[in-house]
Amino acid sequence: MIEAAENDTISDSAYRNIRNDIILGQLKPSERLRLEPLRKRYNVSVTTLREILNRLTSDGFVVAEGQKGFEVAPVSDDDLREIAELRILIESHALERSFEQGDLDWEAGVVAAYHKLHVMEKQMLGGDTAIRQNWKNSDWQFHRALIAGCGSRTLLELHGAVFDKYLRYQMLTLTFRGEEAAKEHKQLLDSALAHDAVAAGKILKKHILAGVEHSIANRERA
Repeated sequence: MIEAAENDTISDSAYRNIRNDIILGQLKPSERLRLEPLRKRYNVSVTTLREILNRLTSDGFVVAEGQKGFEVAPVSDDDLREIAELRILIESHALERSFEQGDLDWEAGVVAAYHKLHVMEKQMLGGDTAIRQNWKNSDWQFHRALIAGCGSRTLLELHGAVFDKYLRYQMLTLTFRGEEAAKEHKQLLDSALAHDAVAAGKILKKHILAGVEHSIANRERA
């Protein structure tokens, strides 16, 4: 998700907040985005709001309905699977580059991010569902730390955009696969410290695809 920056304008802040609210499910899939309520909610002018919604349309989070206005982009199982495949492709490539170039500082960042995630996963396994959003944020930070040494800003930006679309689906169910997912994260950590990109790539693919099927199954039961 996009975080606040020191030089954020009012438009930047509103764009970030609307985008994050879509990702976190505060604005539901296929929900009609009526300008007047949104203008009041995000404290921007209608003109600025239209610019933001057009920007979010380009991002794939909003759908323009011609003269009817805008709505939150719908979701589908096929779309989730396609996003997951794209994430695997991008993240695996970034992992390989990161493992080749990562130094001691990169390793320290990976270990720190894993520790935070591990603590959150232990709480989730203990039944503390109140920390679910913090857990997903820690999950994002760990996966980001793994590829942080790739040396490509463009690759990191592309990964962030795809990860946000993947995260949006996960937030619709916000369920945890439990010990198996935690085990896979530990295996990714071990692969990172060994700089073993081949092993990490296999674990990552298994991890993401299992998460997809888990998310779909839980949405169907909801």
